[in-house]
Amino acid sequence: LFNASAIIPLPGPLRWLLARFISGRRAPIAREIYARIGGSSPLLSNTEAAARSLESALGDLGTVRCFPSMRYWHPRAKQVVADVKAFGPDEIVFLPQYPQFSTTTTGSSLREWREVALDADLTAPTRGICCYPRESGFITAMAEKVKLSLRECPPKERPRVLFSAHGLPKRTIERGDPYQWQVERTAYALVAAIGDADLDWRLCYQSRVGRLEWIGPSTDLEIQTAGAEGRALIVVPIGFVSEHSETLVELDIEYRELAEKAGVPTYLRVDTVGVSKAFIGGLAQMVRDTLGSDRVAICAQEGGRICPKSWSGCAQAENAGGVG
Repeated sequence: LFNASAIIPLPGPLRWLLARFISGRRAPIAREIYARIGGSSPLLSNTEAAARSLESALGDLGTVRCFPSMRYWHPRAKQVVADVKAFGPDEIVFLPQYPQFSTTTTGSSLREWREVALDADLTAPTRGICCYPRESGFITAMAEKVKLSLRECPPKERPRVLFSAHGLPKRTIERGDPYQWQVERTAYALVAAIGDADLDWRLCYQSRVGRLEWIGPSTDLEIQTAGAEGRALIVVPIGFVSEHSETLVELDIEYRELAEKAGVPTYLRVDTVGVSKAFIGGLAQMVRDTLGSDRVAICAQEGGRICPKSWSGCAQAENAGGVG
């Protein structure tokens, strides 16, 4: 992870040394995190469940196979490319499990896929979906879950909703990465779908690592603020579509403990969309739209580029090479 140029943009030897240093310090912390959820992450099994659900939703198209591919753990792109080539598809659609595009996530995964596919001579026509920050199925699924938590909150407590997304170093955004802008689009779309004119909500960012300045405000700071004000909290993982350590440990355990210490009277955490009918339906429609498009890259429901031109790191920027 830390040896990836998208994460640490330094020359190879320096990046490798720094990655070794960071990894050595992070390893004991990571072991503790996974020990709290049974020793492993459910991310791959959750992604496989979504893949099987998506296959069912696309069954009318004929023989459809969905292949989960992980960026920093197995199955890596090299193995998946070999499996896809053996399957012999007529066409390939690259569908990220990140709703919001970032050069550090979707962009990095796309680059690895292209390089490995080229080396393996995987020549089937490939189209890609670069992002879907306000895709209707995703937004509908999230809004339904937030509404459920709003009903579960004690009647006398007016809750504050925290939309929590994974953070990024501020300098990554300053280099043109559109991630924060897209997360904001998701938040606005979700608030509109919830339909509560009096909704008290804030957007914040979690999972800060290292000494660099990260985008904010931070989720832990917002939790402490809510505690000082005696406000109930509903925490919504706005940038994650399946459960993993950052939801099951960071949000469910660490931030819950922080909330209790800070004086938050009620702490509720909204589930990720997982295999929700609306979300899987939205993924299926994106695939259908992509197959019928003459573009090699689309932004869900919006066709071409949605990021303002100032975001040079957009997947559809001229110097980004698209996602095909």
